[in-house]
Amino acid sequence: METRPTVAPPESVTWRVHLDRAMWVAGVRALMLQALHPVAMQGVWQRSDFMRDPLQRLLRIAHFVAVTTYGSPEEAERMGQRVREVHSRLEFADPATGNPYRVDEPDLLVWVHCAEVVSYLEVAARAGLPLSGDDADRYFAEQARTATYVGLEPGDVPRSVAEMRRYLAGVRPVLRATPEATQAVRFLLWPTMPERLRRLAPLRPAWFPIAALGYYCLPGWARQCYGVLPEVPGTQAATTQALRALRGALNASPNQLYNQLFDEETVRSAEAARERLAAAGYDTRGGMPRG
Repeated sequence: METRPTVAPPESVTWRVHLDRAMWVAGVRALMLQALHPVAMQGVWQRSDFMRDPLQRLLRIAHFVAVTTYGSPEEAERMGQRVREVHSRLEFADPATGNPYRVDEPDLLVWVHCAEVVSYLEVAARAGLPLSGDDADRYFAEQARTATYVGLEPGDVPRSVAEMRRYLAGVRPVLRATPEATQAVRFLLWPTMPERLRRLAPLRPAWFPIAALGYYCLPGWARQCYGVLPEVPGTQAATTQALRALRGALNASPNQLYNQLFDEETVRSAEAARERLAAAGYDTRGGMPRG
């Protein structure tokens, strides 16, 4: 019987990366990178509410990451079951070829997984989270378990930095900025506020710097594909400095204030995780243990 209080132990690299508050930028970067796969982008374009409510999509991803990191094994499996059931019902067609696809096509799931985890790791490291080469290998190996929740096997995804580099090099010729992908990136930079968040509309300008950091954290070839924001000398150095400053500010924010960014379900899951960890002997008086 499963006795672990959380899916991944607090000592894991996964906890160090996913609890870091630079993950907001990493999540935006992941969405922008994922959009460069033309077929995957059509699945999002045709079968999701991304263009109506991109912030809700980001929050759903944040909740999935939270549950599959520090949720209980039972919570994570229930989450995975829901995701697999939804994906199994969604189909779309590639307008360029007319070929039909399911959202849960293995190749598409692998791409989405890789674009996410490589974005999380690279942005966290660039923002100043201390990570060694061995840590990076361990992170990808740990995240192979997360891939099982969406219907993949651990061996389907890269489990080390070297494997991830080979995968990304192999998929690179397929990637391009379609009109839909470019429109999605522009929308991420300046999204329309959904009705339920109209009261926060005056804060919308504060979103742009976060989204712009996500854009400038993309690989150079990806930014060249999009060409949405200007590339001037010194931009990348400024991006690193701004990213580290934002990370410092977010990490210094009180938990009570920071948790207002998440939906109630995610906060409840975190509180339940704290209780399980305390019962297992971890000291959680200062919040979640950070390994």
